[in-house]
Amino acid sequence: MLTSPYPEGSPIWTDLGTTDLEGANAFYHGVFGWDFLSAGPEAGGYGMFQTDGRTAAGVMPLEPGHGSPFWTLYFATPDADATAAAVRDAGGSVEFGPMDVMDIGRMAAFTDRAGARFAVWQPGRNKGLDIVNEPGSLCWAELYTPDEDAAYAFYSSVFGWEALSMPMPDGSGTYRMVNPAGKGSDAMFGGFVPLGNDPIESGGAPYWLLYFAVTDCDAAVAAARKLDGTVRMEPTDIEGVGRFAKLADPYGARFALMRGVERAAA
Repeated sequence: MLTSPYPEGSPIWTDLGTTDLEGANAFYHGVFGWDFLSAGPEAGGYGMFQTDGRTAAGVMPLEPGHGSPFWTLYFATPDADATAAAVRDAGGSVEFGPMDVMDIGRMAAFTDRAGARFAVWQPGRNKGLDIVNEPGSLCWAELYTPDEDAAYAFYSSVFGWEALSMPMPDGSGTYRMVNPAGKGSDAMFGGFVPLGNDPIESGGAPYWLLYFAVTDCDAAVAAARKLDGTVRMEPTDIEGVGRFAKLADPYGARFALMRGVERAAA
């Protein structure tokens, strides 16, 4: 699971790039209860989505020509420049950076060998998200990729990730889960899914799908639908895991919801 302080190679930040900042604020407030907090006039419109005063994500207006709205996942690094070099050596591409973000940190954005976008954050004054694994916050991530083995080779080369494959509850195959180097299975934060194995994603471009925790998956889906979001996959149960759904906001940014299984105390 996600933990803070964030170990090297683990998710540390996420933000939404959107073509309609005001509309996105209204949508995500309706789904997760998030409030918007501006980062100030010097931040170019960047702000934070917060729950109870804790930052759950960032949000920024997209400049014209920057593409369709999207969520970006950032991984922790102690040295963004060294990570950029590792990405190049592993066959990925640097989209921009590394660059300093005032005194709050250093960042860079990349694409992996298959074209999936991701980023890194080298903490300065900003040490990462204030809240994870709680309702209204990031709890899991999945990489949809055409070649799972090649993707794992890339990310393990860049970040040193370790993996464990488990049988799917429905018997449809195995699911490869990843964790930061040396942190063990308790630190698993995401999984890999071959694009051809998922009918919803099949034929699409590789990307990281972010899951946000909710207390009631069906209610959150209903709220998203009422606010003109798109339900890409209706709420579905996975035995032993929980109930999840895949959505897109009214401007096209894809994300997912997860309500985990409650386990009795030992």
